[in-house]
Amino acid sequence: MDTGLVKIFDTTLRDGEQAPGCGMTAEEKLRVAYQLEKLGVDVIEAGFPASSEGDFQSVKLISESIRSCEIAGLCRANFNDIDRGWEAVKGAESPRIHTFIATSNIHLKHKLGKTRDEVLEIISAAVKHAKRYTENVEFSCEDATRTDLDYLCKAVDIAIKAGATTINIPDTVGYTVPEEFSYIIRTLKEKVESLDKVILSVHCHNDLGLAVANSIAAIKEGARQVECTINGLGERAGNASLEEIVMALKVRHDRNPFKTRIVTEQIYPTSRLVAHVTGVNVQPNKAIVGANAFAHEAGIHQDGVLKERITYEIMTPEEVGIPSNKIILGKHSGRHGFKRRLEEFGYFLSESDFQRVFQRFKELADKKKYVFDEDIEALISDEFIRSSNFYRIISANFASGTDMRPVATVKLLIDDEEVTVSEYGDGPVDAAYKAISKATGISPNLEHYIVAAITGGTDAQGEVTVRIEEDGVVSQGQGASTDIIVASAKAFINALNKLRWRKEHPKLASTKGV
Repeated sequence: MDTGLVKIFDTTLRDGEQAPGCGMTAEEKLRVAYQLEKLGVDVIEAGFPASSEGDFQSVKLISESIRSCEIAGLCRANFNDIDRGWEAVKGAESPRIHTFIATSNIHLKHKLGKTRDEVLEIISAAVKHAKRYTENVEFSCEDATRTDLDYLCKAVDIAIKAGATTINIPDTVGYTVPEEFSYIIRTLKEKVESLDKVILSVHCHNDLGLAVANSIAAIKEGARQVECTINGLGERAGNASLEEIVMALKVRHDRNPFKTRIVTEQIYPTSRLVAHVTGVNVQPNKAIVGANAFAHEAGIHQDGVLKERITYEIMTPEEVGIPSNKIILGKHSGRHGFKRRLEEFGYFLSESDFQRVFQRFKELADKKKYVFDEDIEALISDEFIRSSNFYRIISANFASGTDMRPVATVKLLIDDEEVTVSEYGDGPVDAAYKAISKATGISPNLEHYIVAAITGGTDAQGEVTVRIEEDGVVSQGQGASTDIIVASAKAFINALNKLRWRKEHPKLASTKGV
């Protein structure tokens, strides 16, 4: 009986890793596998054991470590691959052998050099051989969507009779379109009598950007396993994206009455882990997990979302493990979004003060692509904190080298009184910050320290940006100089001035202004 439950077969560690530059070590694969288990995938295709010793060992490690998912090893349709695959997965709680061979005329002629009958014999022999090791055998017809449909039916029928319990229909080169794929699946179900006794799976590539659409089309026709990857990783244009398939089924359950076992709140953490391990960042406009997926800049959108999320969000960011949506401030932003951001900072301005700052914000937004939180802090500082230079650098001297302990001596003007302090440190910047902290009596946590060159050449001017925190109050400062140590000291002093002002003015009263 069809329960509407769709199994999620994740091939990030196999097909995803085959994308250029996405190779992972065994330890990294295991980290991802643990997260996939936490995500709730049904099957993890851990790798291609016969491809290398490293892949064999990583599949073996994952098989022996993961207990809540089926673990599959991919094998070509030959005995050596299948033997090697079983050695790698046999330690799993629920091992699977996944064997495949191409069935399209293109592959038979140009890659395999075999006849149709020869390939049918290979399919039968390979599946029977795999069946000696486990009942859990999957067979894939590589390049199925470019295979003659009558021959595809024969290949599938042969595989089922040989003992395959899962039949996979891959759109290997991302060639098909949803209507066509629906027809292929429908025809298989009509012509292969025994197909209803096994799980029908699909594996779609994204060369035409249709992998997810094709996968959902197949599900509607009776496929009950989809093979996909985190972030849509995979060869060429990638595979069907796990997160997009899962959320399409969840959000549009009215049109797609199917469910999965995926814990959707683990989608974003999994996406971040895979991006970190592979070094392949997610594009900003990527559905579900991209940086802009829950970001709003247009004033009309910001106003709508602030009043009621459902106006412009069809799912909540929390559903996929993202802490909250983002209001992006730019030239298209309106009063409501800007006011909300000020209030998040603790600034409750009178109407006249707000209008003055908002006008300056719009002028700045016309000049910059985005207005960041630090830009807003600068606007507030310019309007209301001009006289609040509690600390100023009079002089700063540093000494360091391979044969000496770094030391910094700073002379500061603190509340109109000169103070001179010397301190040692792990490096000249550390020494300078320790000296400044001792002189001011403030030792905040240094959360970020970023150095960037403003100009080119060996005499380039460098800009340092620091973010500091003390007692839950955060501030950011910048400093520039051809001497990066001096720039660092300036940035720290700039941040300390803002930190002290913010601690002394935790809220700008809306009734009194500033």
